[in-house]
Amino acid sequence: MAKAVIQSKSKTEQVYDYLYEQIINCERAPGSRLVIDQIASDLGVSQIPIREAIFRLEKSGFVTFETHVGAKVAELHAEHISEIFQVLEAMEVISGRAACARICPKELKHLEKLTQKMAHAVHDPNQWSQYNMEFHQYICDIAETGLVKKMLHEALSHWDRLRHSFLKEVSAKRVELAQQEHSLLLEALNNKDADAFEAVVRQHNQASLKAYIAHLEAIGELDAA
Repeated sequence: MAKAVIQSKSKTEQVYDYLYEQIINCERAPGSRLVIDQIASDLGVSQIPIREAIFRLEKSGFVTFETHVGAKVAELHAEHISEIFQVLEAMEVISGRAACARICPKELKHLEKLTQKMAHAVHDPNQWSQYNMEFHQYICDIAETGLVKKMLHEALSHWDRLRHSFLKEVSAKRVELAQQEHSLLLEALNNKDADAFEAVVRQHNQASLKAYIAHLEAIGELDAA
């Protein structure tokens, strides 16, 4: 059941968060219509914040507009996984290398706490994924790479949507390995070793992509190479 808009955020922000979560979690199916009147009724708001939120979602690639139909949840294509992982790898390398040069003990301590939270969430892939996003976005904050942070957030969001739709089982199996690799990232940051950080990022992303592509081929969502 839809919840009333929380007043601590603007109405547009709350509507955006509501639709964003539904789309990412595949609660709104790819290709399904976003009926503005219905959403307005569910949330108890006017059409204006809904239109603004849908426009933001379109800019991020989660919504498309079709003539005579209106706004629809963007279709989900398994072949986008390679592009998503290429963006993730590039953004994580850029922010991580810069963070290695800037990180201070207080920031390192915060990342240690996040890593501990991730360790306790290895059997809850959704919660682990949320902490993972926080981990990498905080690295962007340390690195002062604001544009990279925005791009990374969008790429991780598109990845989460693919994960929910096609890759839940195989993703859950890889969480413990990914957790080990995040410990190595933390070690590289502690040592201010940008080369080590980059090596772990590239190894992690490329191995993950290989495993996910193999799974998508096995279930018929991708043509075998």
